[in-house]
Amino acid sequence: MSVKKIIAIASAKGGVGKSSITALLAANLSKNLKIGILDADIYGPNQHILFDVENSKPEVTDINGSKKFIPVTVQNNIKINSMGFILDNEKAAIWRGPMLSGAIKQLMDSTIWDDLDILFVDMPPGTGDAYLTVSSEIQPDHAILITTPNKLAIHDTLKSLSTFSKLKTNVLGFIENNLFQQNVKQSYSDLVSSNIKFIGSLSFDDSIHNFDFFRSNEEINHITSYLLELLNESN
Repeated sequence: MSVKKIIAIASAKGGVGKSSITALLAANLSKNLKIGILDADIYGPNQHILFDVENSKPEVTDINGSKKFIPVTVQNNIKINSMGFILDNEKAAIWRGPMLSGAIKQLMDSTIWDDLDILFVDMPPGTGDAYLTVSSEIQPDHAILITTPNKLAIHDTLKSLSTFSKLKTNVLGFIENNLFQQNVKQSYSDLVSSNIKFIGSLSFDDSIHNFDFFRSNEEINHITSYLLELLNESN
């Protein structure tokens, strides 16, 4: 059992479509690769909703006296585990830092992922305990930052970049997500000047908006092709 690459999908700004892009990348790459998703957004897990498996539960098995999760499998054999399967959907999780960190670590360590080419970690917004836990305990090979053309989103993306830099996690690049059907052009000079690669841009798309992540288009095909190039270069 091995996971070849772990990639954190992150943004300090909430509401930029980070979870949707995680799902979109997973769906597109799962056509040819073995893909998993760890939903590390303990406060607001979404992957079980995005893939329409809200009523599913990971199976629990016993291995040498330890309880382990068998992740929920969706289309194209994508394996998902999320606190969304465990928590009450109607209640908010109000946890302090150590509880949050422990939950993320246990979710990762207690899941039988089997062999995966890529495990995506859907990060919570912000730059707090979850970043520390993921970087130190899960140790992703790379991070991808998500931003919209909005100046505040870009400003907070720079915070994510700074945090990952301090935690010694390589940032592979960033993806622009156009959420509001606006053709806004940004130079992203601060990100580019930090030698962070622009992986690509996604225009507003009704199919993505309606959680139809398996319908490919030229933009996501370009993004995933370039992502694979960057991963090959990093080997």
